[in-house]
Amino acid sequence: MRSRLSAVSILLSLAIAATANVAAQQNNAPHLKKRGAATQLIVDGHPFLILGGEILNSSSSSLDYMKPIWPRLASMNLNTVITPLSWELVEPTEGNFDFTLVDGLLAQARQQHEHVVFLWLASWKNGMSSYAPAWVKHDTHRFPRVVEHNREVEVLTPLAAATQQADARAFAALMRHIKEADSQDHTVLMMQVENEVGVLNDSRDHSAAADQAFASPVPKQLTQYLESHHDQLYPDLRALWDANGDRTTGSWPEVFGDTIRADEAFMAWHYATYIEAVAAAGKAAYDIPMYVNTWLAGDDSTPGQFPSGGPEPRVVDIWKAAGSAIDIYAPDLYAENFIDWCRRYHRDGNPLFMPETRGSTAGAANVFYALGEEAGIGFSPFAIDALESDPSGDLASSYAAIASIEPMLLAHQSAGDVHGFVLDKNRSSVDFAMNGYTVHVSRDQIFGSQADSGFGLIMATGLDEFLGVGKGFRVSFVPRSGPQVGIASIDEGKFVDGQWIAGRRLNGDEDDQGQYWRFDPRHLSTEKLKLYRYQ
Repeated sequence: MRSRLSAVSILLSLAIAATANVAAQQNNAPHLKKRGAATQLIVDGHPFLILGGEILNSSSSSLDYMKPIWPRLASMNLNTVITPLSWELVEPTEGNFDFTLVDGLLAQARQQHEHVVFLWLASWKNGMSSYAPAWVKHDTHRFPRVVEHNREVEVLTPLAAATQQADARAFAALMRHIKEADSQDHTVLMMQVENEVGVLNDSRDHSAAADQAFASPVPKQLTQYLESHHDQLYPDLRALWDANGDRTTGSWPEVFGDTIRADEAFMAWHYATYIEAVAAAGKAAYDIPMYVNTWLAGDDSTPGQFPSGGPEPRVVDIWKAAGSAIDIYAPDLYAENFIDWCRRYHRDGNPLFMPETRGSTAGAANVFYALGEEAGIGFSPFAIDALESDPSGDLASSYAAIASIEPMLLAHQSAGDVHGFVLDKNRSSVDFAMNGYTVHVSRDQIFGSQADSGFGLIMATGLDEFLGVGKGFRVSFVPRSGPQVGIASIDEGKFVDGQWIAGRRLNGDEDDQGQYWRFDPRHLSTEKLKLYRYQ
């Protein structure tokens, strides 16, 4: 009897230990954490910056095709690859899952010491439904379509419960498999759920089911959210709701006005509730960060000219009202007004992550603003596997420089004392307060010659000490109080395994005889500066 009890005790102890081990693994999974002034991605217990790139849509559908691509991506100083993963390949027939491709991509990524963000191309990609399995496409009765301008189109409607449930089941199965295959390695950092959703070519779905829902009362879950968050709502949405009397009951046209803005709000709610359910099912299987991306509208464009209902800034609050499974609302940012769009998304607790943007020279500059000024968690140009994606090597150089200071940059993001900037002829200078000074940054100029552009970041590393990285700009300091200030020294150098290796002392023409802290427009550099005070 005693030996039986001992055996039972041992088995119980082993079971408890196994349960605790599973819980520990789950708790150590990649996650987001608020650290001081910034929300950061935590991987294996440490903050992590995604220096990434998104590959072309179909590249990762073939492991053989990807074999020569991985080393090339690693040589560009990426630490993370965003790779599509389609529903049609994961569940080719209903209820039968094939994870061969998933396992192969993870193995290839690990060989090159790369992390992965999987992009779940399922019900929608760029507003269309081309990546849904054939068994979904064939059954238009069970999985109904959007109606645009009195014509059914090949786009799944977000108002169909059966489609939502099928997508969610597949995504949950995928996340269970990723947890089993990756909970030790943490190769997979985040998941993108669907891609650039919304109705194209019309302002909303005009199917019979959609028309009925549009004429029905706006869900209380949404109106209660609008009411409780009124002062924090995005200004455009707040103005729209205010203009219609801040109504908490009524149909969509009654609450939001009988315009295409009501159509967009209606579609935003239905895409949000659909994707919220898919993401929640995935998180229940493996809880890692999940985000949605956005095909950005032009400021003068109308819903339907861009995917109506996608998480544009003016309807992100509607998406948030649907639930909390989505951790990040992310812009696919190709627009010229890069800074303005970053600010529209880095607000109200939403961290900035950029899953798609321009690469090469533009990306090499913009990454400093995104990660510096906006404390972004990551940056990822699109089509990174295309031969022409970084012909000059500028992006690779920027990534290498940022990687060398990553621990410091993450610490200063948290402290809130780092600033990034991008300068050109339309934005020649920027000022900010730092470490008791007004810091003036402008395009570099010396001997009558001015740089066409400049970019970089600056962080305060101590009393009267600063670290800068970038090219094509110059810096001056004005004390906010106390004695005057001068430049004591400027050292060019680099960090190797976290240790500073000093190079040239730049106290001649390189700093305009002590008048400015200059960053040569011809090459990217990392420099330390010390100031001194005098009467």
